[in-house]
Amino acid sequence: MKQRAKIVPEAEGVVAEIGMGAAPNLPLYDAAKVKMVIGIEPNAGLRRKAERAISDSDLAVELADGRAENLPLDNASVDTVVLTYTMCSLPDVPGALSEVRRVLKPGGRLLICEHGAAPDAGVLKWQKRLDPVWKVIGGGCHLSRPIDRMVESGGFRFDALTAEYMPKTPKIVAYDYIGAARPI
Repeated sequence: MKQRAKIVPEAEGVVAEIGMGAAPNLPLYDAAKVKMVIGIEPNAGLRRKAERAISDSDLAVELADGRAENLPLDNASVDTVVLTYTMCSLPDVPGALSEVRRVLKPGGRLLICEHGAAPDAGVLKWQKRLDPVWKVIGGGCHLSRPIDRMVESGGFRFDALTAEYMPKTPKIVAYDYIGAARPI
């Protein structure tokens, strides 16, 4: 939650949160800046959990069944897209980022808080070794994705990006990319 709190409050306007899960980000949104949150979540069980969090929230929230690679949103319909710990498990990151570009309004932003490839060769080596097993036990999660390069090759330029290890977390799962990007 500390990592998410570094970026989620920057969301504004109509927000699409891809991979909403059980809605842990809801308390982090700034209600003065957010008009509505549209939560996209393909897992029915997680949508049920999210409904509980939504009922406790003062935000206007719509919850939709959908996948990042085929967002159930109109072109240029959202001001901010939020991805927190989602890109690691997307089966088609380029397709998802194409969809993000499609739904963002001109001037819109993509906010990310994602774990991925570590800069240390030894840690990255272990991330790559563990990826095949980790994907199975972690719901499709990849440890070694170079999140910054994926976002940039997906047609975005970062306005701000920090990359750091989360404290008190094993390094193989702890390298976070936190930032804001715009389509180019």
